[in-house]
Parts: sequence; structure tokens; C-alpha cells
Amino acid sequence: MHLNRNVVRATVSPIGAAHDLIVGRAGERPLLDLSQAAPRYPAAPVVCEQVATAAFDPAGGTYTEIAGLPDLREAFAAELSADYRGRIDGANIVVTAGCNQAFCLVMSALAAPGDEVIMVLPYYFNHVMWLTMAGIRPVFLEPGSDLIPSVHATEHLITSRTRAIVLVTPGNPTGVTVPPDRLAAFADLADRHGIALVLDETYRSFRETTAPPHDLFSGPDRLRTVISLHSFSKDLAIPGYRVGAVVGSTDLIHELTELIDCVAVCAPRIGQLAALTGLREAGAWRRERAAEIATQRRLFAAVLADRPGGFQIVSLGAFFGWVRHPFTGRSTAEVVRDLILRLDILVVPGTAFLPEDRAMLRVSVGNADPDELTELAARLAPAAG
Repeated sequence: MHLNRNVVRATVSPIGAAHDLIVGRAGERPLLDLSQAAPRYPAAPVVCEQVATAAFDPAGGTYTEIAGLPDLREAFAAELSADYRGRIDGANIVVTAGCNQAFCLVMSALAAPGDEVIMVLPYYFNHVMWLTMAGIRPVFLEPGSDLIPSVHATEHLITSRTRAIVLVTPGNPTGVTVPPDRLAAFADLADRHGIALVLDETYRSFRETTAPPHDLFSGPDRLRTVISLHSFSKDLAIPGYRVGAVVGSTDLIHELTELIDCVAVCAPRIGQLAALTGLREAGAWRRERAAEIATQRRLFAAVLADRPGGFQIVSLGAFFGWVRHPFTGRSTAEVVRDLILRLDILVVPGTAFLPEDRAMLRVSVGNADPDELTELAARLAPAAG
């Protein structure tokens, strides 16, 4: 049997690899699992009630329209129009089975094997995994010291094979948010070259401000170039329900529905109903959870301010701390293994997000409560010894 070599070459999922290490730990202390960025709290009560009701409804397990429930598309369009002070219509939205599927579908619509997509370092690992499996070449862009990409440097990477520029904002793994004016400049760049600007905005609700993330929804012309990806997983604490969305031109939305019909027919109805209820009725709950995550970020910054054990925060935002470890003479894979076996701390190595080892770790701050963050610093303090 012949296997697709592009799939074989794709990076192994770092979350699964990290969790494999749990088996070998001593387990003398509670595990501090700061690997996966998934909320530890349940969904809002009103969302849970809707899910229970849908489960007993004879229609609760049926297909929806391929592009998603019309009510959900309209509700999300209304929220985005308000939050971004722009104009989005339900026809500009397709509902997907999570944001990872949204990315895969968009790349399938934009690029073919041999084409190129510009990715900012550090990248989100699933993005590069998919491009590799699809035979699309990721072209890596080194950002500035503030981890915000330069438009000028990006333009030098554009070739006749370039099909898209991908920005994750706020970043995974860095938490860094690209400012609105920089995003506008990237949209102008993409428009000049006739390529797409793909924005993964999974963590938009966990920024340090309630100001609009950008003004790229201000008119329909922008959607000729700009494609925005979204997730309800973190915002509504329903990651396993697999609900995300793509915002784009009506032409793109039509192409994506053709792809969805071949892949999943539609996103799960029960997840879509959960997302619709969350949008309509859980606004206050969502804001409270975002405020809690912001408090955890501030505490994380405080407990690591003195660099316990030599561990240093490089950037911090959304769910993540991007942290440099002090063991420059050792591979980061070895450091991560030592942290789990010796200190019962589980994080993801920075090598999952970079083409080479830069002594970095991704810490999912949103996965810990205040006591656990304090305990993290206490465990790290003697790590260098």
C-alpha cells in the first residue's frame, strides 16, 4: 500500500506528543497541565440547557444547511458588524466544524500543490501541518523584535506562486495582537498583489481592549481580499462541539460550501445551536470569562516577573505565554520532558511552532487558576538546579 508522503512528512501533533509524556511522570504532585488552550470551565448554563433540549428533539441530530443555520449566520454577522463597526451580512459567513476546518477549507479554495502561502514565525502548527499535507509550500516570515510582522519584509517574499498571507491575531503561540493599522496595510498589500489576506481571529474576545480588532469589515470591497476565520470553542467553552466560521466574499462562501458538502456536509447541528444560544443569550457570561482570563494573564506576568529558574516571558496575550527557557545547551524537547517528569508541569515545546529550536515554550495561561499559577512559579524556581 502506497501512503501519501506529504502526510507522512507532516509534523506530529505536539499536543498529542506532549500528553504522551504524562505516562512516565512520577506523579508525586498534581499535574499542572498548561499544554492545550481549552477552557476548563463548562459552557454557560443557558447553552447547556439548549444542548440538553436539542438532544431530546427528533430534529436535534439532523443535518443543517451546508453553510450553517441561517439564524446563526445572521446572529454572528450582527455581532461582528457591531464589534468591528462594520457591515457583514449572513451571506458573507459559512459555519465550519471548528476553526481548523475553516483554515483547511480556505486553503483548499485558494491554493494548489506547488503554490506558496506566507506564514509569520512562530506559526500555528496545525496551519503548517495542513499546508505540508496539501503540497503547499509555507514561506516563513521573520517578525520584528515585538513579534509583529513587517509589511515591507512580507512584500519581498511574494512571488508568482504566492496565494495568501496568513496572520494569527491574537497569536498562537505568542498571544501578540497585530494593530489595526498594520492589518489595514497588510490588506492593501494583498490587494495590490491580487492575493488573499487570511486572518485567524480565534482569540479575538481575549484581547486587552474592547476596541474593534480592525476596520476591514467597513465595506464589501475589502472582502475581495480579506478572509477572516473564527472559532466559538474558547469564547463559549465548547471546543468539542466543533463550531467555527469563515467570513469572506460571497464567491468564496459558495466555493467553501461545495468543499464542506464533500467533507462534513455541515457543522454539527447541536454545536451550531449551542453557538447561536451563546451569541444571543450569554453575552455577560462571555465577558466575565474573558475578564477572568485577563486576570490570569496579569498574575502569570507577576509570578514570572523575577524569572524563576531563569524562565523569561517573551510575550503574553490571549490564552498564551511565550516563554524562553534557560537551558540553551539542551534541546527544548529534553527540557519539556524534564519539566513533566521532574516537576509535573506540562507545556508545549516552541519547536512545534518554529522550523528550528529557539529555547521557547508555549504556556497556556488560560488553563490555570490563580493558585496553580503561583504553584507554577514555585516549581520553576529550582528548575535550573
